[in-house]
Amino acid sequence: MRRYVIKRILLMFLLLLGMSFIIFASLYIAPGDPETMVAGASATEEDIARVRVSLGLDKPFLVQYFTYLKNLLSLDLGTSYISRQPILDEIAVRLPNTLNLAFASMLLSVLVGIPTGIITALKKDTLVDNVLTTGSLMGISIPNFWLGTMLIYVFSVVLKVLPTGGMTHFFWTPTGLRQVILPAVALSTSTVASFTRIGRSAMLDVLQSDYIRTAKSKGLRRGTVILGHALRNALIPLVTQFGTSFGGLLGGAIITEQVFVINGIGTYLINAITTRNYPVVQSTVLVIATMFIVINLLVDLLYCVIDPRISYE
Repeated sequence: MRRYVIKRILLMFLLLLGMSFIIFASLYIAPGDPETMVAGASATEEDIARVRVSLGLDKPFLVQYFTYLKNLLSLDLGTSYISRQPILDEIAVRLPNTLNLAFASMLLSVLVGIPTGIITALKKDTLVDNVLTTGSLMGISIPNFWLGTMLIYVFSVVLKVLPTGGMTHFFWTPTGLRQVILPAVALSTSTVASFTRIGRSAMLDVLQSDYIRTAKSKGLRRGTVILGHALRNALIPLVTQFGTSFGGLLGGAIITEQVFVINGIGTYLINAITTRNYPVVQSTVLVIATMFIVINLLVDLLYCVIDPRISYE
């Protein structure tokens, strides 16, 4: 196990290195001049040239990239072109809001999606199964920005029971719970549907296994058979979905934060793109990619806990 973990960590760093190069190169060849944006609309050619030199944009591509890598090794993500503040400090302020939204959405997805998947499997080809399966298809199809707008209109404008946006507290506090309900529902709808569909498929496969029939023939209670035997063996695809869905929630949070006016790294990234604040774009995308890779590494290690037959030796 230790050898596998070390190997995965080394591969993670190689993957991040490749991603950093792709991100840096993509922004390097992107149209537009960030120095013009920083210098201002009324700046002269001399002012723009001075800004270009101060930002290091006059140097060759490889020199700029290796300077960027050297700074990354010391956890220096650079300085924002707009605010002139360290990017690491600005991300540290906004990242908790994004993680708060992502974890609340994932918790909602697990609490709703997995039980729904189990119910649809147990009620196969019944009215309950058809209704829930149709609902999961609708959940995957509805855009979260449209759903978020509709939720704001119904629960904030018409009923006036929940805030229209903003996030100042974590979701386990009373205030934070009221703030996160609408964005979490809007963000997690497709993830709930994915858990439902995958959970249904996995449970149907397990319920047809010989050891389930053996457990039933022994006279074990239905709840013990389903939760103690079937669900545990159906968890592998669900855990895999957990890892991929978390990355999807981080990506979806970029739009959801805009709809609900949440000061997270999604909003930070959108603002950086519109202002050609390239160091912020590079750092934010790299932070999101790092979180996604780490989550998937933890998911792989969790396989051994769920199923002792799995070994990475």
